[in-house]
Amino acid sequence: QVQLVESGGGLVQPGGSLRLSCAASGRTIRMYCMGWFRQAPGKEREFVGAASWSGGRTYYTDSVKGRFTISRDNNKNTMYLQMNSLKPEDTAVYYCAADPSYEGWDQNPYPQLQNWGQGTLVTVSE
Repeated sequence: QVQLVESGGGLVQPGGSLRLSCAASGRTIRMYCMGWFRQAPGKEREFVGAASWSGGRTYYTDSVKGRFTISRDNNKNTMYLQMNSLKPEDTAVYYCAADPSYEGWDQNPYPQLQNWGQGTLVTVSE
């Protein structure tokens, strides 16, 4: 198992940017694909994006394509989510996850991945 801790959430104005971090401990993240989910108030948890073991391959849900970017630094055992051009509908608790598999992250309902963080709140508002 790997322990995951998200950070970097907060309040940002529409059109602004924010970078979330997901710091891992316990095992090297080189063994895992990693990604992000989010859950808005009153809604189901949804897939945001995922990155392969090296970060060389990524995929995103349509609503964030071109605005959000996942990167990972395996030497620092950390993954990032750069969020640009933020919209009020991006407001949610953001969760990072890690799993040995790269497949199926975008299934609905969201998959039962092996490792989850506790979440960090992102609020996009004036």
